[in-house]
Amino acid sequence: MSSAQLASMLEFFKVLSDESRLKLVGALASSERTVEELALMLDLKPPTVSHHLSKLKSLDLVQMKSDGNTHLYRLNLEVLRKLSKQMLAVESLSKEDDSINYDAWERKILNDFLEGEKLKEIPASRKKREVILRWLVDKFEFDKEYSEKEVNQMILRHHPDFATLRRELIGAKLMDRKSGIYHRLKIEATT
Repeated sequence: MSSAQLASMLEFFKVLSDESRLKLVGALASSERTVEELALMLDLKPPTVSHHLSKLKSLDLVQMKSDGNTHLYRLNLEVLRKLSKQMLAVESLSKEDDSINYDAWERKILNDFLEGEKLKEIPASRKKREVILRWLVDKFEFDKEYSEKEVNQMILRHHPDFATLRRELIGAKLMDRKSGIYHRLKIEATT
């Protein structure tokens, strides 16, 4: 998620995080209303309602039209739907944030579970185990075939439970096995 998207999302949630503004959105969802009507409905003073309406207008959630001397406010449903869909879309929430240091987390996991080149224990957590498995698979070359004995010896340099780690490498699709021959798979970045 880019800094601009994050700023936009923060503004959206900041504006809608106020109880009075949410009540205004609810009141305007059914019909157009004046500041005075809204003030009576919500038991607020007209200047307070105007202040909250201006915050909602800043996101284009509320529109105003003049009818003589009267100002009528209405909810812009199209913009509300568009903004909420944009803000809550899984794709936009899950995009990697440049300000989050994923490498630091992985380094911490490696520091916690490794003593030099020796693996102290196999992590119980799936996410932590994936970090360890990616570290371990880096010990193997691409485009090279390994016998099961060679894989076991390679893993044994780092941890005594070579059978579990060998199965984990296969299960995580970091290595492949065909007819007793193992090779490292190319993987796509997950973060």
